This record gives sequence, structure tokens and C-alpha cells, in this order.
Amino acid sequence: MRTVFFGTPAIAVPALEALAGCSDVCGVVCQPDRPKGRGMKLSSPEVKQVAERLGLPVYQPLKVRTGELESWLSALHADVAVVLAYGRILPVEVLNAPKRGCMNLHASLLPHYRGAAPINWALINGESETGMSLMQMDVGLDTGPVYTMRKLPITASTDADSLSEQMAALAALIVKEDLPRAVRGELTATPQDEAHATFAPPLKAEHLALRCAQPARQVVNQIRGLSSKPGARAAVSGKLLKILRAEVAEEQSSGEAGRVVLADKNGILVQANPGSFKILFAQPEGKKVMPAADLVNGRLISAGQLIEPWQSTAP
Repeated sequence: MRTVFFGTPAIAVPALEALAGCSDVCGVVCQPDRPKGRGMKLSSPEVKQVAERLGLPVYQPLKVRTGELESWLSALHADVAVVLAYGRILPVEVLNAPKRGCMNLHASLLPHYRGAAPINWALINGESETGMSLMQMDVGLDTGPVYTMRKLPITASTDADSLSEQMAALAALIVKEDLPRAVRGELTATPQDEAHATFAPPLKAEHLALRCAQPARQVVNQIRGLSSKPGARAAVSGKLLKILRAEVAEEQSSGEAGRVVLADKNGILVQANPGSFKILFAQPEGKKVMPAADLVNGRLISAGQLIEPWQSTAP
């Protein structure tokens, strides 16, 4: 099986490694190197780093609609292209270039959570289950027929970081066990039910602002869905505070939403509407991530302060 892999971030790495173990990977496509970190040093995507370690040829097109990507892909005579978190919408000419087209690994139970941020939105919306789907790509946004779906439970402690790691491992399993069968025609692709489609749009600044004026469970779900990057963002005395981990303390209490009820060695208790939640870890502006005790000891948060949504136009 001759394959091409499209992917960019760390979540795609296990699938690439699995593909290299079960097929002849004749090319890897990822987004261009980008400036990163405080020094804005040019950095390669995680997929590129692993592809080079595996000795696989890497292609990083600046644009996907010039015809160059299509020509490059056609010349490889691949059986299939596997796509996971590449980060760009592929034109139909690229989708049709391999013999069996392009197959996408999408981090949701399609048709639920089509779009750019399915992991984040499943957590923000308080889902108890999600999973990974292998689908045949078409020109729509995650609308193609589905070959297989593997499910994952979501627990109270699951956040976006841990769920991404689980999804990455599940994608690798699908590559090993289901992809070869799909390429051989042993799996039937089932059309999605459009009546049940939901969407997971890209995260924008308004999605990151922590909203304490909602039930405590929803506040914690928002924090879980955004942790650790980009992080739920609040303002305390005018300064940015990224709240990265929290738990529900009580679900029925009432009071001023966002008011810090307690801040001592027992933790940081914040009023929601209704209920309350405890901040476990947070990152003040310009500082490292800290547990609640350090935030209190450093007088960065104290009882009586108000935690408000961070007002910003930049994510």
C-alpha cells in the first residue's frame, strides 16, 4: 500500500508512525515552518520532525490551490492519502489525485462536531463520549461517508490535553487495523445523517473568555475544553489570568458570579451562577503555571476579588 500522509501538529504523529509501519509512505505533507516562542525562532511542525527522523520525504506547500500540490501528489501514484489535522481545506483536484482518494481521521463521532476544534467543543459542551472517525473526504467540511468509528469515554478529569493524547493513540490504532481494510474495499463507507450534524468552529477570542455567570459545571467544562492551550482567560484586577484546571465545588449556591469567596490554604473558591468552583491551577500574566496555594501565597488572588471575562480581540 503506497500512501501519503497529511498532518501538522503533535496529535498527528502517532498516526504517521503507524502508517510508516504498515505501508510504503512515499511522501509527507505538512504546513510550513513558523516562528515560535519568545524568540520567534523558526520551528518545524512536529510531523515534519518525525518524518525526517523516519527518513520520509517532506513537502510543505505555501498554498494548496496553485496546482503544484496536485501535480506532486499525482506523480507519486499513491493508493491513498491519509489526513489528520493538516490545517487546510484541500481542493477536489488534490482529493482525487490518489487512486482511492483521501481518507480523513476526524476527532469526533461524525456527523457530530464537524470542523476545526472537535476535541475542545466536545468538552466545553459537557459530552460524556466522543471518538475518532475514518471517512472518505469530499469537497464538504467533514461531510464524507464514514468507514469506521472508535469511541472514547469522557470523564470528569478529562481535559483537552489528555483527550488529544487519547485521540492520537486511537488514530494510530485505526491506521493499523481499519485503514488497510478500507483501502482494500473490505469496509463499506456509510453516508452521514445530515439531520444530526453539529459543528465545532475554530476557537476565537470570545470563546476563550471565562464566563462565571453560568452554572458551575459549565464553567468547569469551559476550562477543561480550553486547557492547556489556549486556556480559559479571565481578568483579575485588570490583569490576565489563564485558568487551566478547576473542579466543581457546589452546584446550587448563589451569589455574585465571579466573586472569590475563599482564598486560603484550602484553595480558591469562586462563585458561579448557580454553584461554585475551585481553581486548582492557573497562570498569571507573565508568570508560570501555579497551583492554587502558590497563587494565594503570592497574593495574586485574594478573597473578595472579582474574576471577570478577559476582554481581548486577540486569541
